[in-house]
Formats: sequence, structure tokens, C-alpha cells
Amino acid sequence: MSEEADGVAEAIAGELKLLSPHVRASRELAGQLLDPDFVAVGPSGGRWDRQAMLSELPDKPGASDDGPLYEPFGMAGTVLAPGVVHVTYEAVLGERRSLHSSIWRKLDEDSGWRMYHHQGILVLADQRQ
Repeated sequence: MSEEADGVAEAIAGELKLLSPHVRASRELAGQLLDPDFVAVGPSGGRWDRQAMLSELPDKPGASDDGPLYEPFGMAGTVLAPGVVHVTYEAVLGERRSLHSSIWRKLDEDSGWRMYHHQGILVLADQRQ
């Protein structure tokens, strides 16, 4: 596998980990996957930095094995530059369907891939195909 393909595979693996209840419920595990400069933009336009996300993530949907779980599909990644991967996918959580876009980066050989930016939007029922 090429270095670029390895980067895409690692970013997708990280994305899948962040969707798992085990990681979402753990500030420590989630923190290993979020970049120090992480920013997220939610469907309402709200913004979260790394600290806010780590604080709120255990209470967000998909953080419990007992509740609805994220079901991602169509996940794909593209290398934007060396050490930078863009991941896109759709997900279903209960009755909610959403589109997601994440930028992952690897700062140096000693650091792992970390999510630098994330944006999710809800797909309204009348917009579904």
C-alpha cells in the first residue's frame, strides 16, 4: 500500500473509532484522535473547539451501547496534501440522517492521524433521495 493510501486508511479508521460508543464515551480515547487545534461546526452553525467537544462528546448521541448507534456508509477519503486527508460519508443515527466532512492531519512521523476539522449537516426528510 502506498503512503497516501495508508494515510486515507488511517484517517478512515480514526473516523470510525470516533463514531463508536466506546470512544465517544471516553474523553481520553477521543482526545487521542482530536488534533490540538480541532474545530467542529454543527448543523445549527454552532462551533466546538477540542476542549468543548471532549467535554460534551460523552453526552452526545451515539455515546452509549444502549442508545442509537451511528451507521456510517459511503465513507471515502482523499489526500489533499502530504499529511492531510479529507474524509466524507453519510450516517444514520436512529431516525436522523446526516452528511459529514472531516479533515485529518498527521503533523510528523511521531504523531498519529488526528481530526483537525469536522462538519456535519442533517439531511431533512424532504431532501432524501
